[in-house]
Amino acid sequence: MPERKINIPGLFDSYTFEQKEQLYEALAELYSENKRQLFDRLAQHRTRHIAVVLEDIYQSHNASAVLRSCDCFGVQDVHVVENRNPFNPAGDVAVGSSKWVDYYKHSDIRQAYRHLHDKGYRIVATLPHENDTMIGDLDLSSPVALVFGTELTGLTSEAIDGADAYVKIPMYGFTESFNISVCAALSLFSTTERLRRSSDTSWQMSADEQLELKLYWSLQAIRDGENVLKNVVAKLNF
Repeated sequence: MPERKINIPGLFDSYTFEQKEQLYEALAELYSENKRQLFDRLAQHRTRHIAVVLEDIYQSHNASAVLRSCDCFGVQDVHVVENRNPFNPAGDVAVGSSKWVDYYKHSDIRQAYRHLHDKGYRIVATLPHENDTMIGDLDLSSPVALVFGTELTGLTSEAIDGADAYVKIPMYGFTESFNISVCAALSLFSTTERLRRSSDTSWQMSADEQLELKLYWSLQAIRDGENVLKNVVAKLNF
């Protein structure tokens, strides 16, 4: 399950869609109408068609910048591999984005890849490779997980060998690589813009996924959200 501020696995699994709607209406009364409208608008633009994988990022400001980019481009899921370095987003860089983006922690890259393959993702490593393609030409017809490596050494051999495809960002200067957070931002801009222009790809989250996402966001917006939810559920007599 994602590492959330309100971190309860399957919190809304037992409720019907109609019950979730009632919960959302009740919770939305506890914060401003402007925030409610913001949640309703942003949920429509969220996607799980593209996901991000971070392998062993050790600089907290880079990890935070990637989370911030994911939030800005509407990418909901980030998968974090912690082989040696713990994932610690820096609050001043993330600007609260860790509350709105789901990130999943994995013990090693193989476990992360298995999880993503089981979910139907194609694993795409970001690095120059003999069989690579430009990021602007990446096939987005099926769900894609973009993999980014550590700052100094890049992706491990396991991460590279286990990938299904490879992409690179065009560069025309003396410097041979982008900073990890810049690479992620450029990749997400390219892929999400093309995805949203596509009429052939169902990139949006389902109505149920959007509703559940808005419920989690509501709990982030309410002080002591977990206990408030229990009181609301009791009041609605579910």
